Amino acid sequence: MAQERRTVPAPEQVRDLIVVGSGPAGLTAALYAGRADLRPLVIEGRRAGGQLMQTTEVENFPGFPEGRMGPELMNDMRAQAERFGAEYLTADVDAVDFTSGAPFAIDVEGETHWARTVIVTTGATARWLGLPGEERLIGRGLSACATCDGFFFRNREVVVVGGGDSAMEEATFLAKFASRVTIVVRRNELRASRVMQERAYKHDRIAFRFGTAVTELLGDEVLAGVVLQDVETGETEEFRTDGLFVAIGHDPATALFRGQLELDEQGYIKVAEPSTATSVPGVFAAGDVVDRHYRQAITAAGMGCKAAIDVERRLGIDAENW
Repeated sequence: MAQERRTVPAPEQVRDLIVVGSGPAGLTAALYAGRADLRPLVIEGRRAGGQLMQTTEVENFPGFPEGRMGPELMNDMRAQAERFGAEYLTADVDAVDFTSGAPFAIDVEGETHWARTVIVTTGATARWLGLPGEERLIGRGLSACATCDGFFFRNREVVVVGGGDSAMEEATFLAKFASRVTIVVRRNELRASRVMQERAYKHDRIAFRFGTAVTELLGDEVLAGVVLQDVETGETEEFRTDGLFVAIGHDPATALFRGQLELDEQGYIKVAEPSTATSVPGVFAAGDVVDRHYRQAITAAGMGCKAAIDVERRLGIDAENW
């Protein structure tokens, strides 16, 4: 964003808060901010709602004993925040200027929006295998979250793809439910830490296929199996499985904020825990864009709550300076 465009508008044209992102963290932040009479603007993006919009039944979000479909849950959260004054802009952010200080400028489709505080909740996306049919089968046997979906595979056989700590953690969790967990590793060795390797090796329900890649997904409406290929020989085989869990990492949606906010070595936004404050005073971050460990809807929502409270305190402390 060019410096010469930093002509700050009149105070009445500057919002108290803009939330960038519309997953559980963003909508919870908007709900709390709305109840605090901050009338937040939520720039929700063209693909609003976060990863839960691609999820079928959600059974581990408190308050819904019968479960809730992911899109329905997000629509409910959106409506609840709107009830308390949140406004929505269904568009993608093109650029931000946080380095010039408050009020902050956010460019959206040729228009600049200004805010005294900002909460970034752009989330993270799971890395998939890039195979045909992936998007169709997400939530129908294909998953990137054992904690979310493992319960549905009780007494079934599942496959985990990956060789790092995340894959070992997913596999050991799934082994609580599944009758058999097969870890497919492209290399001939694991990248996981020794303690995680030993934990997986010792489990009697976990097996390994080294030097192997998943090259095809089988099944139309639900996953029925995968095609495995020997990396060295190229030989393939059909492998029947009830579930495929991809554990090859996540990518935080932070490209927009490089050079604007301090990021860690993996691209996640750094915050001054236990607060949600970023490296720029007045800019806060919550949800999977910060959290590389838990990545749950409920933990993201909790962080969104924290961020809104941090904003309230920030505005209260600095109100005399606006």
